[in-house]
Amino acid sequence: MSAYIASLVSVIGINLILALSLNIITGFCGQVSLGHAAFYGIGAYTAAYLAKLGAPLPLTLLAGAAMAGAIGIVVGLTSLRVRHDFLAVTTMGIGFVFLGFVRKQKWLGGELGISGIPGSGLDPVSYAVLIVAFAAAVMGFCLWIKHSWMGFTFDAVADDEDAARTVGVNVSTYKLVAFGIGTALAGLAGGLYVYFARIILPDTFDFVQSIAILTMVVIGGTGSVWGVFAATIALTLLPEVSRAAADYRLLIFGAMLILVMRFSPGGLASLVRRKPA
Repeated sequence: MSAYIASLVSVIGINLILALSLNIITGFCGQVSLGHAAFYGIGAYTAAYLAKLGAPLPLTLLAGAAMAGAIGIVVGLTSLRVRHDFLAVTTMGIGFVFLGFVRKQKWLGGELGISGIPGSGLDPVSYAVLIVAFAAAVMGFCLWIKHSWMGFTFDAVADDEDAARTVGVNVSTYKLVAFGIGTALAGLAGGLYVYFARIILPDTFDFVQSIAILTMVVIGGTGSVWGVFAATIALTLLPEVSRAAADYRLLIFGAMLILVMRFSPGGLASLVRRKPA
């Protein structure tokens, strides 16, 4: 495997973890989040800071996931009484708060971010394999959730919160569980990104990144694990196809979102389901 292929595989793996983590919140539990990149950044900054202090890779990844998950639960607590558009605005605000915070903290590098991050101790190919292993584990975990009692309960909350309450579902608890799991996995992706890039900048975790993650989920099909898997690979590889695709990435993503919402609101997954047996 060449260094370029290893790099591309690493990016696909990290993006897949990010998309699947948001899919748990938005696809499984029906909670719209427009600030998911903030939790990606929380995991990355936590892991980078600890790595600079000499902490080993397993500890930095665990700490990044734990910190992002803990803050995700706090955000979930503050969002329990809001739904739909108001929830989207609230989560969007979290993203801006995160960027405003890290840009003003000198101990986090401010606008220049954190550089000189120690390596993982693995060569690029081995590290790409590690990222793929984590992505496969997250995908397997999401498939398990989807077909478990937890997945069925998430479906009930996503379909109709009031109806779910009438049959005894503790809606608030399951919303927090979804936020906790989804944001922790985003933090894990951030930790993996740190050792891949060896430098992090605030702009890596801005609102545009949140929309890019959401695009992968929507185009793949909210709630569909395999659809998100396919969309993540396709949208990650798209800028590699041509220079034009890379230069107009946001324009292309926006157009794809409009087309999907107009002609196939269920994303790629709904197109597969429409095919006759």
